[in-house]
Amino acid sequence: MKKLIYIAFIIPLLFSSCRKDPELVVNPGLTDAMARDSLYYLMRQWYYWYNQMPAVKKENYADPYQLLEAMKYKTLDKWSFVADYDEFVAEMQGEFVGHGIRVGLDDSKKARIAMIYSGSPLYKVNGVRRGWIVKSVNGFDIAKILSDHDATAYNNAFGESVAGVTNKFVFTKPDETDIEISSTKTSFTINSVLLYDTLHLSTGVTGHLVFESFISPSPSELAVAFKFFEENNIKDLILDLRYNSGGYLSVAQTLATEIGGKTLANSGSTFGVLSYNDKNQDQNYTYKFDKSVQVNISLTRLIVISSRLTASASEAVMNGLKPFMNVVSIGDTTSGKPVGMNGWEVGKKYFFWPITFKIVNKDNEGDYFNGIIPGKLVSDDITHDFNDRNELCLKEAIKYIETGTFSAKGSESFYRHKQYSEKPQWRNQGLLIR
Repeated sequence: MKKLIYIAFIIPLLFSSCRKDPELVVNPGLTDAMARDSLYYLMRQWYYWYNQMPAVKKENYADPYQLLEAMKYKTLDKWSFVADYDEFVAEMQGEFVGHGIRVGLDDSKKARIAMIYSGSPLYKVNGVRRGWIVKSVNGFDIAKILSDHDATAYNNAFGESVAGVTNKFVFTKPDETDIEISSTKTSFTINSVLLYDTLHLSTGVTGHLVFESFISPSPSELAVAFKFFEENNIKDLILDLRYNSGGYLSVAQTLATEIGGKTLANSGSTFGVLSYNDKNQDQNYTYKFDKSVQVNISLTRLIVISSRLTASASEAVMNGLKPFMNVVSIGDTTSGKPVGMNGWEVGKKYFFWPITFKIVNKDNEGDYFNGIIPGKLVSDDITHDFNDRNELCLKEAIKYIETGTFSAKGSESFYRHKQYSEKPQWRNQGLLIR
């Protein structure tokens, strides 16, 4: 695995091309201005669109957060970010504080649980699942707030994302009875694999994997799931990436290899090629499928469930496997992020993640800034759980596997509604090199 983490503590930055992580040195005297200046020099050297940045005077900005927003090439860059060091490390290790839920509107404008982590007290203690209606939180009408697209009101209803905050929920369960639950936000480790199971179809055994993020704990979770798939001799795979906005490229490499199986793992074939700006061509790098991943499965087809939230590392998996197997997607057009970031630790206070490279597959295909268009548009059906065969996306995937065709055009209406997650905004759409 290629590692490229640069440590910036002093001004000016000393840039180096290094294949090993440098020794971490902490500068207790780091100021916001020093960090800002570090970012300024870093962007001029490493930013993928460095020659299209606006001209700025760095002294006009108080900290690196403000400077990055001023320096971005906003025509394309929606993703570069500065994060608090401790928050970033905790997030990518799977540490989470909150209720562990995603809430959205269904087509009848009812607020529902769209996703919930198994470590959430609401899941473990109270049995809350995807599809439950959220009638109110602390007396606030959540459906109205979502309909109004009022993020401020939503955040006020739920309170701060800190452990110990208690919220009073009123849910409507699938049996149409209401239940009131008081739940306290806690700290827990999230599960990036939300579900894995098998579907026994007329065409044989199909694996079904719902995968939510490419983070540090993911490889061990994926290993368990694919061992299960191997033991059950799956022929096809439905990979649900509808809420997966990315993460570490190394985990994407692992997942793609597990899907490709033993033959692809041992082939030495290219998964993705990284291209840097013209100042850093020596950093261009080819990711191969990982020979250390030995999963003995042989898939006929890969069916991907996607949405506008499907981004970055998820898109890299889809694009990277495209030259080697039949990859069919259903759902919504993906986010469109064929570029990624390197990370710079700054005095254990900040983490800088600017866009630094573009990624293409073996056939030099990429540049999907407008997203990857699905073969069939299907709404995200949050009225059903992921493994319910009446869930619209899963139902369409099963139809395609069994018949080789999609449902008739216009047989289902298509809708898209905004959803709200407790994750920090910078966590979305990451393709990260650590």
